[in-house]
Amino acid sequence: MPQEIPLHFCITLPKRKSILWVPALVLTVFFAGLGAFPSESFAQSFSVSGNVLIQGQPCMGTPTIALKGSSLSTDADQDGNFRLSGVPAGVHTFVAFCLGKKMVEQVVDIKQDLTGISFILEEIENVLEDVQVDGRRVDGFAASRLESVENFGVYDGRKSEVILLKEMVANTATNNARQVYSRITGLNIWESDQTGLQLGIGGRGLSPNRTSNFNVRQNGYDISADALGYPESYYTPPVEALERIEIVRGAASLQYGTQFGGMLNFRFRRGTEEAKLRVTSRQSAGSWGFFGSFNSVEGKVGNMRYYTYYQYKKGDGYRPNSGFSSHNFYTSLDYTFSEKSSASLELTKMSYLTQQAGGLTDRQFEENPRRSFRDRNWFNVDWNLAALTFTHKFSDQLQLNTRNFALLASRQSVGNLERINVADFGEERTLISGEFRNVGNETRLLRWYRTGKEVHTFLVGTRLYHGTTTAQQGWGSRGSDADFRYLNPTDLEDSDYVFPNRNYAIFAENIFNLSPKISVTPGVRVENIQTFADGYYKQFVYDAAGNVIVENRFDEALDRRRSFLLFGLGTSYRKSEGLELYANLSQNYRAINFTDLRINNPNLRVDPDIADEEGYTADIGIKGKKESLFTYEVTLFYLRYFGKIGQVLRTDPVLFNDYRYRTNIADARNMGIEAFGEVSLLNLLQRESKDVKWTMFGNLSLIDARYIRTDDTSIRNKKVEMVPPVTVKLGSTFRYRAFSLAAQYSYVDAHFSDASNAVRTATAVEGIIPSYSVTDLSAVYRWKSFALEASVNNLFNEQYFTRRADAYPGPGIIPADGRGFYATLEMSF
Repeated sequence: MPQEIPLHFCITLPKRKSILWVPALVLTVFFAGLGAFPSESFAQSFSVSGNVLIQGQPCMGTPTIALKGSSLSTDADQDGNFRLSGVPAGVHTFVAFCLGKKMVEQVVDIKQDLTGISFILEEIENVLEDVQVDGRRVDGFAASRLESVENFGVYDGRKSEVILLKEMVANTATNNARQVYSRITGLNIWESDQTGLQLGIGGRGLSPNRTSNFNVRQNGYDISADALGYPESYYTPPVEALERIEIVRGAASLQYGTQFGGMLNFRFRRGTEEAKLRVTSRQSAGSWGFFGSFNSVEGKVGNMRYYTYYQYKKGDGYRPNSGFSSHNFYTSLDYTFSEKSSASLELTKMSYLTQQAGGLTDRQFEENPRRSFRDRNWFNVDWNLAALTFTHKFSDQLQLNTRNFALLASRQSVGNLERINVADFGEERTLISGEFRNVGNETRLLRWYRTGKEVHTFLVGTRLYHGTTTAQQGWGSRGSDADFRYLNPTDLEDSDYVFPNRNYAIFAENIFNLSPKISVTPGVRVENIQTFADGYYKQFVYDAAGNVIVENRFDEALDRRRSFLLFGLGTSYRKSEGLELYANLSQNYRAINFTDLRINNPNLRVDPDIADEEGYTADIGIKGKKESLFTYEVTLFYLRYFGKIGQVLRTDPVLFNDYRYRTNIADARNMGIEAFGEVSLLNLLQRESKDVKWTMFGNLSLIDARYIRTDDTSIRNKKVEMVPPVTVKLGSTFRYRAFSLAAQYSYVDAHFSDASNAVRTATAVEGIIPSYSVTDLSAVYRWKSFALEASVNNLFNEQYFTRRADAYPGPGIIPADGRGFYATLEMSF
C-alpha cells in the first residue's frame, strides 16, 4: 500500500481583536491535504520544446503555443523557439496560433521531456478562428488580468484585475462582496445592504458609497443612475449569473470616463455552444428567513446563442424592520451573421423593496447592534436596461464595435431622516424620489499595423450620452407602510427639479511596441460636459415651537458647460514571459451635477459653490506568474486631488446640532502600496495531482491619505475620510475531486468618516469606524448534474460596522450582519 505522510498540528486561537493571526480554519484548510492523500496520487510533469515556422508575411504579434483545454501557454521567441513546462503525462492536444495565421493543432503522447516539436503557421484568408486559452490565467486561481488588448479595450501598461467566478468557492447566492472581491487590492467595502442588493466598494481611499467612484458597467455599457453626474449604482448584477468581474484602475479615465476610481465591469455568461438547451436551477436558504431562487436557460440554435435567467430573493434581515424582496430578469441574444459580423441584444429588469431599520448611536450599537429604532423607513428601486451591440471585422487588422444602451429607472425612499438620537414621533415622513432616463452610444475602432518588425495597436472611440434625471422631495404619509405617494404632489414642500445632462467625448490610444519587450502607450481624451437644472427648492423659518413662520421658494434655471482635454501615458517592460514592470500616469476629472445641491437633509448640508474635482492618478508596479505555481502583483500608487470634495463636521450656530458639510475641502493626496499573491502549494512542493488542488492567496493594502494645501488648520494634514490605513485579506481553497473548501480572513483597520477626524458625536453620523476582522467559510460538493453549497458568513460572529450614514439607510451607524448560515442546491440538465 502507498505510504501516507503523517501530519500533526495544534492551533491556539488568540484574542479576536488581534490582527496578527490567521484564523485556525484557514490554517486547517492549508494543512488538510498535505498528509491526507497517498503520495502516488501526485503526477509528474514534463516540458515540451520546439519551433514555430511562419509562412508568407510575418504574423501580427508573437506566436503562442498552448495546451488545449488548460491555461498552460507560452510565447515563441524572435527565432520561433519555445518551451512549455508543467505538462502532465498523457495524450494532449497542443495549439499554435498567431493573429493573421491559421491555427494549427498537434496531438502528442507525453511520457517524458519532449523536444523538436514543430508548428507551421500558414496564411489565412479572412477566417476568424478562436482558441479558448487565457494566457494570463494560472490554472486553479480565481484571480487573473486583462490582456494588453481585449474586448475593444487597451490595457497595456495599466493595472487590471479580473475575478474568475468559476474558480471561486464563495457565497454567491447573497452576493457576499467581502468574499467575491477578496482578491482585489485596496478596496474598502460597505456592508450595509441586504444580501448584495446594492454594491458599495471604493478603491485606493475613495468613498464606497454605491460604488460611485467607479464607472460601473455591464458587458461594457453603463448601468449606473447617471454616469455623468449621479453615478450611483442602485443595481448590482447577481454573481450567480456572472462569468467574471473586471476592474481597471484610474488610468481607465481615457477610455471609460473621467472618474478617479477607474472602471468596474460585470461580464455575464454568454450561453453554452455545446447544447441547444441547458437549464440550471439554484435554490438557496439561510439565516433570518433568507430564500433565493436562481433559474437560467442557455444554449445555441443555429447562429444564435442565448442566455436568460430569473432571480428571486427575499428575507427578514439581520435586524428588525429590515425585510426585503427582489426580482431580477436578464436575457441576451448573440447572433453571428458571418465570420466577420455579429450582434447582441440584452435586456435587464430589476426591482426590489426593502425596509430599512435605521441607524444607531455608538452607545446603542455597543449595547445591542441588532436593535432598530425606525420602523417607518422604506426603499424601492426599479431598474430597466437595454443594449444593442454590433461588431464587424473588416480584416484581421481592422475591427469595429458599437454599443447602444438605454436606461429607464427610478428610486424612492420614504421615512424619518431625523437624527437617530431623536425619537420618531410619527410625523409626516420625508419622501425622496428620482427618475433616470438615459441613452448613449459608444463606438470603437481597433487597428493593428506594422512598422519594421513590430506590430502596434491603435484604438479610437467616441461617446454620445444624454441623461435626464428628475428629483423630487416632499412630505409623505404619517403611516408605517411602503407608501410612496406625496401628500401635496403639485406643490412639494422641499424641492422639484429636472436635471438634463449631456456628454460628448472622443479618445485615442496607441500601443507602440518599441521592441518585443518594451511598449509605450500614450492617450488623449477630449471631453464636453453639459449639466442643467430647472426647478425650485424651499426654505423655512421656524419659531421656538416648531411652527413655520416664513416660507421661501427659490426658482432656478441653471446651466454649466465645460470642455477639457485629458492626457495619459503608460509603459511596460516585459523582462520575460512571467515578469512585467509597468508604469502609468493619467489625468482625472469628476463633474458635479446640480443633483448634489438640492436634497434637504438635517444631517447633511452642501456648499452651494461646490466645484468639479480635478487631479491625476499614477501607478508603478511589477507583476508576474510562474506557470501553474504562482501569480503576484505589487503596485505603488499616487492619487492627487485639486479641490477634493469631502465632508467635514460642523455645528449649527442656532440649534447647536452637529451635521456634515459637503464641500471642496482642500487639495488631497492618496498614496500607498498594494500587493497580491496566489500560490498553488502542491505544485510548489512538486506534488502535483489530478485529484487535489490547494491554493492560498494574500492581499495587502497600505494607504496614507491626507488633506494638504489648505488654510484651514482644523483640516490641514488630517486623514481623508473612508480610508482604512491597513487592509489584509488571507484565504485558502482546498479541492479534492468533486469537493472544495475555502476559508477567508479579512481585516480592516480603523478609519474616520469625515475630514475633521471626529472620533465620536452624539448623532453618530460622524465618528471613527473601529477596526474589525471577519472570517468566512464556504464549501461545495458536485455530483453529476448536482451541486450542494454551504457557507458560514462571519464565522466568529464579529460585532462591527463599516458605515456611518448621513441619510438612508440611516442616519447613524449601520451594523454589519452577524454570523449567518446558507445552503444552495444546484441542478443542471
